[in-house]
Amino acid sequence: MPRPLRFLTYNVHSCFGTDRKLDPARIAAVISECRPDIIALQEVDVGRARSGGVDQAHMIATHLNMEAHFHPALHLKDERYGDAVLTALPMRLVKAGVLPSSGEPRGALWVEIELADITLQVIVTHLGLRGSERVRQATTLLGPGWLGGIAQADSRVILAGDLNAIARSAAYKLLAAHMKDVQLQSNAKPRPTFPSRLPLLRLDHVFVGKGIGVGGCKVHSSALARVASDHLPILVELEIEPPAKGGARRAEQLHGNEATAVLR
Repeated sequence: MPRPLRFLTYNVHSCFGTDRKLDPARIAAVISECRPDIIALQEVDVGRARSGGVDQAHMIATHLNMEAHFHPALHLKDERYGDAVLTALPMRLVKAGVLPSSGEPRGALWVEIELADITLQVIVTHLGLRGSERVRQATTLLGPGWLGGIAQADSRVILAGDLNAIARSAAYKLLAAHMKDVQLQSNAKPRPTFPSRLPLLRLDHVFVGKGIGVGGCKVHSSALARVASDHLPILVELEIEPPAKGGARRAEQLHGNEATAVLR
């Protein structure tokens, strides 16, 4: 890589700010402050009456001159709500699916992004509110249909999102046993992300697999970020090592027909 890859994860709260104003452009402005290459979003509305019926994933991507893949964890008639990945880099959808849920439906979105001679696997998710539910969801993500189906020695993997889980929780510990928490890999002290006006809880996380180093990491807490959503975004600079020559296996070889159509 000519420079570190800038990756951002952000729960945008359906683009409703702490001042109760609906403003997708303000969310895009916060993201622009960080200048990320890849963005993982959670709590994105598409076609919902409460947020004016707009496609927030597409609207934010347009503001940023990027493309978006969106997956609705919740789908009621024409109203959708879920996760998205935005980037201007070459990207294709690998898998979008539901996670075992006992409350609000939850899901995950997996895309493959091309970085010169490196193929990056990015999974974004938003876990549930109950501890036992989060453990089932984390276990599913670590299973063969998701992270367990990727040979991390041959691939470069990122898992990001609002996990609703602090570091002492069982779901966090499950994921941290298999991947590295970027906030623990930098020299800076881990910072909370929620609530945005006075952050107390570290609920939002970025995990990386083998071959990815962390050059820097911060919770972005500008004046605009503190009002645009009830969560603050995490921005991380990643140093990605190419796999051994001839060792990379594309996700399509592992999953074939599991890839689903783009949902936007």
